[in-house]
Amino acid sequence: MEGERPDRMPARGQVCAVWVTYHPDGDLAARVRRVVPQVGATLLVDNGSSDEELRALRDLALGACVTLVCNSENLGIARALNIGVERARAEGYSFALLLDQDTLADEDMVDQLSAALAAHPDAGRVAAVGSRFRDPTGRSNEPIRLGPRSDQWEEVESVITSGCLLSVRAYASVGPFRDDFFIDHVDTEYCLRAWAAGFRVIETVRPLMSHTVGSPTSHTVFGAPTWTTNHSADRRYYIARNNTVLLREYRKPGRGPWVVKSLVRCLRLCRRIAFFERDKGSKIFAVWQGWWDAVRGRMGPRRPRTMR
Repeated sequence: MEGERPDRMPARGQVCAVWVTYHPDGDLAARVRRVVPQVGATLLVDNGSSDEELRALRDLALGACVTLVCNSENLGIARALNIGVERARAEGYSFALLLDQDTLADEDMVDQLSAALAAHPDAGRVAAVGSRFRDPTGRSNEPIRLGPRSDQWEEVESVITSGCLLSVRAYASVGPFRDDFFIDHVDTEYCLRAWAAGFRVIETVRPLMSHTVGSPTSHTVFGAPTWTTNHSADRRYYIARNNTVLLREYRKPGRGPWVVKSLVRCLRLCRRIAFFERDKGSKIFAVWQGWWDAVRGRMGPRRPRTMR
């Protein structure tokens, strides 16, 4: 199906910003207010923050024309995103701007994302426009490029959730984010599914936000720099499990058994944890638990649910 090319850039009024919050810090209000003028509506979906944190979020909603949706517990980022996107869709918005609570967006983020979308020759088939980002720690994060590019955009395999301009029409066709992933690789799986459905995924050439993955630290091995993200044990579980599921469900012919490939990736992750991170025992156990749950098909939140 040939996509429809828009006659102009998507208007700001067509965009609803969706923030997912979970125990947000005190600087969230400033980050949200930076985005509010760029969009038609702003929605905060909270995943079970404390009463004190919720009071701060309600104050923010009153002062910045923001709508707050409160989940009584941590439902995972996938479910929270679905709640936000489905509400944006019900209210007639064409696009949802997805944002993490710690992302600092540029003041022209929406304009730049919209311009990149409008410049794509098959804009009607673009499911998501991701934002390249600046990592304040200096760590680079290079995407897997798929070929076509311009001075505004390039086609990539996947984009991260934060800073993503999501087409609501494509979302209705591709389907929701997978609740059973809970957190981690939620965005990657959605993008792979969008490609499989005949949509495109692009990313801006210019960075449009400041964003950090985990709490990265730099190390030197045999004179070469390397990084580790220092994610918690629970996050290590979801990363290992969901990455293994992706290998199983989206494996390509001739790439070898997915179980072996996922096992090798888990071994590499355990080595990185053992060399550079704290709380080594619980994290390595979490990696193996995640791998084994993926092999046997156990999804959803980790038990016990102890997101730190």
